[in-house]
Amino acid sequence: MSTTVYTRYEVRRAFRNTRFFVFTLAFPVVMFFLIAAPNRDQELDGIPFALYYMTGMICWGAMAAVIAGGARIAAERSLGWQRQLRVTPLPVRTYFRAKVLTGYLTAALTIALMYLAGTSVGVRMPAGDWVKLTVLVLIGLIPFAVLGILLGHLLTVDSMGPALGGLTALFALVGGAWGPLVGTGFLRRLTEGVPSYWLVQAGKSVTTGEGWPATAWIVLAVWTLGLGVLAVRVYQRDTART
Repeated sequence: MSTTVYTRYEVRRAFRNTRFFVFTLAFPVVMFFLIAAPNRDQELDGIPFALYYMTGMICWGAMAAVIAGGARIAAERSLGWQRQLRVTPLPVRTYFRAKVLTGYLTAALTIALMYLAGTSVGVRMPAGDWVKLTVLVLIGLIPFAVLGILLGHLLTVDSMGPALGGLTALFALVGGAWGPLVGTGFLRRLTEGVPSYWLVQAGKSVTTGEGWPATAWIVLAVWTLGLGVLAVRVYQRDTART
């Protein structure tokens, strides 16, 4: 089975999950219009409020989209489907690649809807800045895609739902998706060590033209590497059991 065929199957599964789309699409858009629209003429963290909040809601919805791949892994483990796939010609890399690609496709839908919502309340940027913002967001989602794979092999189907909602809300809160959690000092430096912080800061980085600092790239690389090592170990342990 090719990556394309299996990814198409995964995408169809994701699109049938109505509850998933409520959390990744409906909630961020509704929150944006409720909070950003009345404050469109204000500024937050040195950039237009609507742009900041648009990026924050993208962070929330897109994180949920890529982490949700773990929920599908947990479901397949509980049904024994993953064990059956291991005895088929389907390569392991194709299996996980399909999960990540599906997460990114649904995240791209979240990004597109939030861009439409943002422009409807006055967010304006040159075309190149929209592209830069999209690229930064997609890069910033990498550690969360790995986190989804890790959680899918650690948690059960019943616990995956609360964990998905709780973790995305926590990352969004600490990252400043609803507004900067702290202004300066030690706590601010701690929040800068969380990858969701740089997802939210993508909008500001594009607006100022400075891009992400070296700290952002280091944080994303460390989280991706650390979560990746854990995910490999948990997968190997899970495979050894079966």
